[in-house]
Amino acid sequence: MLNRLNSRNTFITAIYILILSTLLLGCTNSSNVDSASKNDNDNMLTIAWQRDVGEMNPHVYNPSQLFAQSMVYEPLVSYQDGGELKPHLAESWDISEDGKVYTFHLRQDVKFSDGTKFNADIVKKNFDTILNNAGLHSWLGFINKIDRTEVIDENTFRLTLTEPYYPTIQELAVVRPVRFLGEAGFPENGDTSKGVVEPVGTGPWILEKHKADEYAIFKRNENYWGKKPKVEKIKVKIIPDVETRVLAFEKGELDLLYGEGVISLDDFKQLESTGDYETSISEPVATRQLVLNTRKKQLSDERVRQALHYSFNKEAMVEGITNGYEEKADHILPENFPYTKDIDVKPIGYDVKKAKSLLDEAGWRLHKGKKVREKDGQPLEIELMYNSAEPIQKVMAETLQSEWAAIGVKLNIVGVDLTDQIQRFKENKFDINFFSNYGAPYDPHTFLNIIASKGFGFNEAISAYPNKDELLKQIAEVPQTTDEKKRQLLYSSILKSVQDQGAIVPVSHIKKTAIYQKDVTNFNFPANRDEHPFTGISIEK
Repeated sequence: MLNRLNSRNTFITAIYILILSTLLLGCTNSSNVDSASKNDNDNMLTIAWQRDVGEMNPHVYNPSQLFAQSMVYEPLVSYQDGGELKPHLAESWDISEDGKVYTFHLRQDVKFSDGTKFNADIVKKNFDTILNNAGLHSWLGFINKIDRTEVIDENTFRLTLTEPYYPTIQELAVVRPVRFLGEAGFPENGDTSKGVVEPVGTGPWILEKHKADEYAIFKRNENYWGKKPKVEKIKVKIIPDVETRVLAFEKGELDLLYGEGVISLDDFKQLESTGDYETSISEPVATRQLVLNTRKKQLSDERVRQALHYSFNKEAMVEGITNGYEEKADHILPENFPYTKDIDVKPIGYDVKKAKSLLDEAGWRLHKGKKVREKDGQPLEIELMYNSAEPIQKVMAETLQSEWAAIGVKLNIVGVDLTDQIQRFKENKFDINFFSNYGAPYDPHTFLNIIASKGFGFNEAISAYPNKDELLKQIAEVPQTTDEKKRQLLYSSILKSVQDQGAIVPVSHIKKTAIYQKDVTNFNFPANRDEHPFTGISIEK
């Protein structure tokens, strides 16, 4: 993940790159594929990854890979299905009535992989190291609100904020930067931003061997405090090329391929159809969205935005393009996130007649002999920007171009590279853009934060909303709300209003896929989008 800088906009850009880049995960060059049979170690799981696992530093971002960091380093709390936050390195915690003081009661049976004790002193040392580089981590909301850190006793750690911020516990579940390095891993000056001495964590895995850009081998931590992994080792082969990865899997050199976009959906369907492999598909991890810039004249009228939503057959498009592996989205955030279930939004189905009627009401007329509607002498012509490296976005853009032409809307589609897409979105140089939210454990609060952030596309998207000021006020109020019922009401009100006014159009729910050999069992996707899935896996012989 990209290094975060001080500004809020840099955070948004960085985290956006993170979520989009997970769609591009790939594999290896044939020269990097180890020809050794997996039978060389019957209890070793072999996977492929697009990029090297990185330096295994819990407190930095790119080039360290999220899944690998989560194998070695652990959080105080963990994010589970449905958004439930459960004890992890902290057995329990107390939150003061004013929502500013968090007291964590640490597990007493935890040791780092080198045998040293996990305690409040090392928790404070990790926190303070992170805070000494707060600018690097300012994207994480609670980091900017920490007033002080305290060791109460050996097994009690206290965090005091300058103001209430309810997502604190949820943000402590993210894979980085607040995970814990053992004393032996710290450099002499204590500054981990420049590197660590060795990757000493409390997690279920220990990095045993690493050959940069070729492979990494993780061995089971035999002294792990929690549920021990069933396999002894995980081998990660670095395979950048997608086709080479699929070939290696078919040859039996890989046990498992998993992730978002790890292989094309066509390849996934083809391999699944053979019956030779096991497959799994996750619950929704994010929503593909169309973000409409309401500062653009053609999109400033809610009736036009709603007409665009009514005039494409979402279900057929998603089914056809993703082979049914994604599902049409009726809400801008998946309903398996906290505070997102049962939002009473206005239903939008496929209704071309309704779409044409809305455009007529808005004054966009289709004159005889014309193919494009006009108003005040201007054509109803808009541009859709998509990531040229993302095939699903491209085909969806082409489908929208065809469907919207049928109601008199000229859609120009333009493919740009990811960096340009982000920059244009940030600078509001777009009419319509593809986007996806960040997933668990970041949402829903991070999604609302980005909507409220000035100088980024979402703020422009809602600029024509008559209740924009009230929306922004509610978004600012949510994280400071200590009352659970009031918080739910605020989320329901905000998400309903944002969606009903049509600037953010949900398209489909993104899911992770996994395909694995028949002897691999007990595969499960973690609720946290960035966590590894390896601990429960078995290999049966």
